[in-house]
Amino acid sequence: MNDDNQSAPRRRRMHLFQLLPNLISMLALCSGLTAIRMAVDGQFGLSVGLIGLAAALDGIDGRLARMLKSESAIGAELDSLCDLVNFGVTPALVLYYWGMRADTSLGWIAVLIYTVCCMLRLARFNVGQKVAEGEEKPKGFVGVPSPAGAMLALGPIYLTYAFGPDLRPPAFAVAIWMVFVGALMISRMPTPSFKGVRIYAENARFILVGSVALTASLLTYPWVTLLLLDLVYLIAILVLWRKSARSLRSVV
Repeated sequence: MNDDNQSAPRRRRMHLFQLLPNLISMLALCSGLTAIRMAVDGQFGLSVGLIGLAAALDGIDGRLARMLKSESAIGAELDSLCDLVNFGVTPALVLYYWGMRADTSLGWIAVLIYTVCCMLRLARFNVGQKVAEGEEKPKGFVGVPSPAGAMLALGPIYLTYAFGPDLRPPAFAVAIWMVFVGALMISRMPTPSFKGVRIYAENARFILVGSVALTASLLTYPWVTLLLLDLVYLIAILVLWRKSARSLRSVV
């Protein structure tokens, strides 16, 4: 009997559908990179749409991997690397080409700070996901997640497209806003999460109707809707922060 045959590793079969999560991650990456190209060509509205598409795909791949039981260490690393490009590098460059080339030095500093903050946020999230056996994973978010940070950072573009060039922020204001959003990502502030949200079955119809209304608003009045979503998200962060501060004071 040949010893080489005995020591040969067994080949594992997998269904083609189990490749879908990684394929979706790659499609999200292509969407983010194409957004940079559109920004270079001056098509900033399309750039924002592609970043939004990347965010939507990012919300699908992990859930699909769990459904198909195809979670892997490679898939997790791939997803994290795609997030850094799509929500760290891409929105920073889009904002740079859109509103900060008038002050290249200040604008580029803001780009670097925002991107590094996104990288640190993703690294902290990855470490938090690797909990010891028997421990529960954190239910909420600490700091703004990178997809939400990207959509927040693009707020100056929403404002200008919604109300015209007269309200276009100057380059230094865009830079300050980017640094502020980057600080939110690496902060220890609690931020909204829908992972643990549960509703009564009889209220499901209201959620469905609300989702349809939101989709219709995004298609009809995209810039105003995106700007309002940013404002609502910031208010939610402020409310959670105040609740957290009160609970800490009550403990002390």
